Amino acid sequence: MTQPKMLRVGLTGSIGMGKSTTADMFRAEGVAVLDSDQLVHELYKGPAAAEIDRVFPGVVVNGVVDRRRLAARVLDDPAALKRLEAIVHPMVWAARDALIEERRNQGDRIVVFDIPLLFETGAAKDFDVIVVVTAPEDEQKARVLAREGMTFEKFASILSKQTPDSEKRARADYVVHTDQGLDAAREEVRNIVKALEARFG
Repeated sequence: MTQPKMLRVGLTGSIGMGKSTTADMFRAEGVAVLDSDQLVHELYKGPAAAEIDRVFPGVVVNGVVDRRRLAARVLDDPAALKRLEAIVHPMVWAARDALIEERRNQGDRIVVFDIPLLFETGAAKDFDVIVVVTAPEDEQKARVLAREGMTFEKFASILSKQTPDSEKRARADYVVHTDQGLDAAREEVRNIVKALEARFG
């Protein structure tokens, strides 16, 4: 018996664009959403901890990676970040593939993967559909700088490592705008889900 076709949807957006809120909107439409940040959290609690501690001694506390300590080591060190990604990304991809298989076996036809660095990690090629969450630059800056502990320097550093929003939008199959209010964004998500479901006839 052939496996049913499943649409793998990559959901992404730069910092402060409202991606997590948009992911919740997909969940509200009954679509399975798998959170790559949550996958990383789980890996940091066990599977990846020993290897990360070997490469970055002192960042693991009580068997769990301390994200703050780790961030301090890699944020402004591209070589260190590459070493971290070489450890974590293959584990995330393996966990993602296992979850896709699980969802397929449950009969899901659409699965959304919430991946902040979808383009930056070269993962876009693994998805059938790309959805990008966007907002104007001034709105993005205001949202991010309102976060506790955020500075303009830190914001600029994070942005410098992310694919520009204009490029993400150009490469997207669908775009969700989060600056027009929640209801408008919800309607865009609803229309995307309808369009994806229509592909199944």
